[in-house]
Amino acid sequence: MMTGVALDAAALLAEKGCQARVLDMLSLNPLDRPAIAAAARETGAIVTAEEHLVRGGLGSSVALIVAEEHPVPVRFVGIRDTYMESASVEELMSRHRLTAQDIVRAAEEAIAAKRKGE
Repeated sequence: MMTGVALDAAALLAEKGCQARVLDMLSLNPLDRPAIAAAARETGAIVTAEEHLVRGGLGSSVALIVAEEHPVPVRFVGIRDTYMESASVEELMSRHRLTAQDIVRAAEEAIAAKRKGE
């Protein structure tokens, strides 16, 4: 599901003149360490997006690899420490800031951090 949302975000970023790479991380184990390290080296910033808790999920796993392989700014789109409510998928995605627009916002923050040398 989030891969499609990430592709939508990449299209929105392209409209703003920013090229984005989307990696589909099918599983956390094994995680594609070489692809993540290459993305960090080649792009200079990483945004993870997942419909899961960021802590203990894809975001923290990617951040660890980036820290060890090639440190760059990393931003996270995912569920923070909270309980999930019952609602439609669209409502939950919006409520927990998991939309394409949220990914774009995180990418813009990562790019700004990259430019500042963070």
